[in-house]
Amino acid sequence: MQNIRRFLLLRAEPLRFVARVNHVRYSCADSGAKAKGLVIGVYQKEGDKDPRLTTAGDKINDRLGGKLTELICETKIDGRLGRGKVFNNIDQDFRSIAVVGVGLEGIGFNELEMLDEGMENVRIAAGIGARSLQLVGCTEVSVDSMEYAEQAAEGSSLAIWRHMEMLNKKYRRVVPKLDLYNSHDLDGWTRGLFKAESQNLARRLSDAASNCMTPTLFAQATVDALCPCGITVEIRTMDWIEQQRMQSFLMIAKGSCEPPVLMEISYCGTSPEDKPVMFVGKGITFNSGGINLRDSEGMDEYRASMSGAAACVAMMRCVAALSLPLNVVLIVPLCENLPSGMATKPGDVCTLLNSKAMAIRDLDKAGVVVMADPLIYGQTTYKPRLVVDVATIGTGAKKAFGGGASAIFSNSHYIWKQFQRAGSLTGDRLWRLPLWNYYRKQVTDELGYDISNDGRGLANSCLAAAVLHELVPCADWAHIDTRGSGMLSQYGIIPYLNTWRMTGRPTRTLVQFLYQLACPEQK
Repeated sequence: MQNIRRFLLLRAEPLRFVARVNHVRYSCADSGAKAKGLVIGVYQKEGDKDPRLTTAGDKINDRLGGKLTELICETKIDGRLGRGKVFNNIDQDFRSIAVVGVGLEGIGFNELEMLDEGMENVRIAAGIGARSLQLVGCTEVSVDSMEYAEQAAEGSSLAIWRHMEMLNKKYRRVVPKLDLYNSHDLDGWTRGLFKAESQNLARRLSDAASNCMTPTLFAQATVDALCPCGITVEIRTMDWIEQQRMQSFLMIAKGSCEPPVLMEISYCGTSPEDKPVMFVGKGITFNSGGINLRDSEGMDEYRASMSGAAACVAMMRCVAALSLPLNVVLIVPLCENLPSGMATKPGDVCTLLNSKAMAIRDLDKAGVVVMADPLIYGQTTYKPRLVVDVATIGTGAKKAFGGGASAIFSNSHYIWKQFQRAGSLTGDRLWRLPLWNYYRKQVTDELGYDISNDGRGLANSCLAAAVLHELVPCADWAHIDTRGSGMLSQYGIIPYLNTWRMTGRPTRTLVQFLYQLACPEQK
């Protein structure tokens, strides 16, 4: 058998900032007989020490008689994070083996970054390896746990996912089947798959064209995703919304011919008498800005103005899959914000369910208006132990963080610390912004009404949080603004996500937050 070596740089678009995975092909008689691939990690060289394979990598290397180590030295793989090569036809069981750098061995929590870098490095390495094998046609991919099976599952599953529903079938890329290689941590692997598949659900919902994800179609997709998991989904139509006098919701919804829908979703994981954790997800399926029309350039991104609702729906699916022992309620108001003869005009006033009058002075900031009455209704109906709302609200959060973190506002230091810890473990971080009386006065100091939807000043994310805080008088509460992180990924791309696609964030952080509440004694 004659070996012919060829080097071909794989330039996967989402990885061009981090991943440098080369393709090394060995020609064999039976190449193509199998389409199985394997992802192996290699730790970065330190000082005079050579790069070291993971435990699973050592076993493969022993089986190949040291050939893998020879190839690593020959091709100068140094273990730097995300750098590696794909070797084809060097093993009988696996057609392709991707060797990817995991960074420094034994690295852990970085307090300055507020990130567990060991876990995040495994996500990146597993994601880059799995995607590289996908690009060379592997239909089954086994993944080395690299000591973190859950994170390896997350990274690889997120990396190989593609939004291909509207693509011609002959152009669709094969999504390989994943399994864990040479590790006994099947529980961790399964948890990771549950979390990643839930985020992929949020990505699918957010990335759908607005005509394919109207309020009614979003509600149907939610029923299809959650009801098989044993979650209760109640769909409320226009008549019910009018009977409940949710005027703020209807003020925005009436601009579109698409009827509004309100969903009440309940998961019961413990005694029904226990107070639930309540989530509210903003579900504007297309936000043009209404009469205050937004710039046409880039307006298609606002099909994901319901990405907060999508992340919450996906979170509910994962909570049910993990069977977490707590009660969770999710309320999702769904509508479109469009200009028309029926649309709300700037300066119109409506009365909320708590009898406060709200002036809608800027239709571009419709998120807080749509969420106002559902937020009040949920607290009155369910008496929750704490309230979390997730929404794409202010450009301030996007300008401050880019895609690096989601903004969080909270009246509870405990809730903030739980979310901070959850974000450091999932790699999907949040950062706390101020919720001061300084901002509250800018939305409440009015003569003709109690509260305005835009306030006065430039800090639009802080002002939006101040508006929502006025609607949560007593309960522990957090508001998560995902304007920069939950929509299109454009800046500082996360290697295991795709460029110019919706991210599905912060689904895994929401799940981890609930996991910490349900199982506080566990990591």
